[in-house]
Amino acid sequence: MQAEYLHQYLPLVASTGLVLSPEQRATLQVSLEIVKKNYKFSRVYFWGKILGLTADYFIVMGVETDELRGRKSLYSLNCMDWKLLPPATDEMIERSMRVKGRFMGDPSHEYDTISVKKNEEEMASLELKVKEEERLTATIEQINREAAIVPRGAFIKTPLEQIHKNRSFGGLSVTEAGKLQSYLHFTEPVILKKKSQLLQANLEDSVDFLNSLEDDELKVFWSLQYERGSKLVILQNLLWLGFIFFHVPETSQHGSIYMGLGERNIDFPFMI
Repeated sequence: MQAEYLHQYLPLVASTGLVLSPEQRATLQVSLEIVKKNYKFSRVYFWGKILGLTADYFIVMGVETDELRGRKSLYSLNCMDWKLLPPATDEMIERSMRVKGRFMGDPSHEYDTISVKKNEEEMASLELKVKEEERLTATIEQINREAAIVPRGAFIKTPLEQIHKNRSFGGLSVTEAGKLQSYLHFTEPVILKKKSQLLQANLEDSVDFLNSLEDDELKVFWSLQYERGSKLVILQNLLWLGFIFFHVPETSQHGSIYMGLGERNIDFPFMI
């Protein structure tokens, strides 16, 4: 969620149990303005918090020109001192996803040797040195790819292929806000799903440049519900427990936040 509206948006997701202490909110309000100025970001988003055994990681994202490409992630252990995270690569994600268990809360912590499946019959023990800082940036990227969403029309693609906030976006209607097809994955689409000519007639190139949640193979992991008498829509991701997206219909107010352990929910089959 956008940092400057943190005090306004946090109460909207408080019913799900995602809260920050008054001290943390006050500290973030000051420190994120400093982050925005020092790194010359045009906009700063409070991404959320990953819970560790000895300390928690507070995560923010900074945007320069393009809202989607070139985002930079920073983390802090005290909401005041921020450190830039390196960009996550596919190789980094693959290594980090082999690490199991809770985050320690120590960025310099190195995880033990991990057993890797060499082929169908052999297990090879490879000495993969994975630092917690590397695992942190990989986890953030993985959650962004699988859970980050926006309402359809909230962002537009310009003729120069840049993605910006749509200033004319007035929000989804109450009816449209209750449909998964009204939300798009806010990540670079690998392949846009082909649609029938009838559906293509209602699409716009400047708006429908992202994959729809309705076309997602993992849409079963989404739980959508109305709150406050249909004045608020909440989408919870059950694959990454702690990820919440909210939208106030007929307004431009929307955002998401993650507060969890940084691990996939492998118990999902037992929840349905």
